[in-house]
Amino acid sequence: MSPHELLAMVGLVLMWAVPIGAATMFLQWRLRRSSIVLQICLVVAATVGVLVAGMVGAFNAMFISAHDLEVMWWIVGIASAFAVLVAVVLGIGVARNTRALISAARSIGLGETVPSTRNVSSELAALALEMKSTSEKLAESRLRVEAVEVARRELVAWVSHDLRTPLASMRAMTEALEDGVVDDVSDYHRKIMAQSDRMAVMINDLLELSKIQAGTLVVTMETLDLYDLVSDAIADLAPLAQHRSVVVNGDRVKPTLASVDSASLGQAVRNVILNALMYTKPGTTVRIAVEAEPGWATVAVEDACGGIAELDLPRMFTTGWRSVRGGRRDAFSGAGVGLSMVAGIAHAHHGNVAVENVHDGCRVTLRIPTAVAGV
Repeated sequence: MSPHELLAMVGLVLMWAVPIGAATMFLQWRLRRSSIVLQICLVVAATVGVLVAGMVGAFNAMFISAHDLEVMWWIVGIASAFAVLVAVVLGIGVARNTRALISAARSIGLGETVPSTRNVSSELAALALEMKSTSEKLAESRLRVEAVEVARRELVAWVSHDLRTPLASMRAMTEALEDGVVDDVSDYHRKIMAQSDRMAVMINDLLELSKIQAGTLVVTMETLDLYDLVSDAIADLAPLAQHRSVVVNGDRVKPTLASVDSASLGQAVRNVILNALMYTKPGTTVRIAVEAEPGWATVAVEDACGGIAELDLPRMFTTGWRSVRGGRRDAFSGAGVGLSMVAGIAHAHHGNVAVENVHDGCRVTLRIPTAVAGV
């Protein structure tokens, strides 16, 4: 074929291909909201149309017999019909997979987990996998939200109970003082002040916890010896330990320098030791250790509480959670914010806190970096 003939054939094909392609694009735009089956058929019809138009143009330019031209028309017609049929079948398959993805998306909205989708194209398979991953993450988020909501309701109920008890006691003592039926007035004054202090501590804990959860807790880092910080906490809690006949063993508290916020970390350490003193069995020993490792410092407090149920271990640092033993809540458990505050303070120091069962009790380990993160 000469170059002149080749250019003539290309021009003939383009003469049909350009208007057919433009018309197809216009129809696809107008039918953009229609079924994907119709759009696939439209693409196939446009392709077949370009081929047929090119072939017809070529036939007309050739000197072939009428019989040969008729045979070619039959071949083109049958091939076109089968091409459209194949397009419809393939389009139905694609539409079926698309409806499966729509159903999966609807399942996500209903809070269900999307199952795996098979026998689909790589693009749809990737989309289905992403939807499955998203549904699993949403399910986990819903579980966390539900757990937080349950903890919030429990916290509100317990705080209401713990505030109502001292308020009722103070009201009774105030009425007794007003009626003049009290022999030791100063003793009643001391009891009222003690109840007021108890409520003030509880409210302050809730305020601190709200700062931690809102991410507004301000920490001012300074280098200090954790030995002094832990020793001060032990000294503050010594009367409680003596009252419960608990021995505090601090032989493994070693001098350890770290960049910390003394106020907040001191409160965290005190909460951990207080928790151990209140839950350990009377007459036992609470062991405290402060040790250093490359880049980290650990404060470990071990008691003899008898251990914690494995199912309860992950909930130890949940806000509002308080352990229940023997079918009832422990006599001392505060408002259920002590250890959750410890976790928040550890996080503010870019550290962590963990609890585990050991021997006849449990060990709470507070781990913080010895230097300010990012410095």
